[in-house]
Amino acid sequence: MIAINNITKSFGKLQVLKGIDLTIGKGEVVSIVGPSGAGKTTLLQIIGTLDRPNTGSVHIDGIDVTSLSNKKLADFRNRHIGFVFQFHQLLPEFTALENIMIPAYIAGTSSSEAKQRASELLQFMGLADRANHKPNELSGGEKQRVAVARALINNPTVILADEPSGSLDSKNKAELHQLFFDLRDKYGQTFVIVTHDEQLATLTDRTIHLRDGELEQPETVEPSEQPVEGQYAVADQHSAAEQTIEQPQNEEINED
Repeated sequence: MIAINNITKSFGKLQVLKGIDLTIGKGEVVSIVGPSGAGKTTLLQIIGTLDRPNTGSVHIDGIDVTSLSNKKLADFRNRHIGFVFQFHQLLPEFTALENIMIPAYIAGTSSSEAKQRASELLQFMGLADRANHKPNELSGGEKQRVAVARALINNPTVILADEPSGSLDSKNKAELHQLFFDLRDKYGQTFVIVTHDEQLATLTDRTIHLRDGELEQPETVEPSEQPVEGQYAVADQHSAAEQTIEQPQNEEINED
């Protein structure tokens, strides 16, 4: 599913990633943990094609995304990768339903098909009665579930989440964590989650520890390996809504 080979990344004289090798299997829910400044967000952005490494390669579903042109990369990102951020990044002028539909419009999906898919996702999220509410009419947990639905609208193979529950209270946090596993079981996506939340990390199929730009305990999973049964059954506003069509500039990233 995801094969990361000898990834390095520097910002000026600061080397943030130092030769990362990692394989993530289809349908895995994986957490990436480590202290602030370890390189977690940088690694997630490279996996998500939001930034390019200095050396190495990233393969997703057998495609070397590091070799794609910016135009092809933007299309691949929109169709195959979903993003969930710490803050929902919903566009305030649109309803919940409309926010979810935006990436589908960008992918060329018809209005009727996009609306049907968005409505199905809202139903699954338990938010069918909130479809026509704007973000300022939703609770924090509801906003984040809408953001998750937006990430799923194009049926991506990979969902990347950066501190997705960091702004939620304990009740909404627990519900969001369970939602990730429910979605994996229903739709079969691979989840890669950067988190400081120890509870979430213990629930995931595998925890990857990153420190000073290196894996503390390098490990891989064969692509054919399935998640263990019995576990839970389971960047600004416009760039988030568009599934980050624009290629970001290589500038220093502030790790949370």
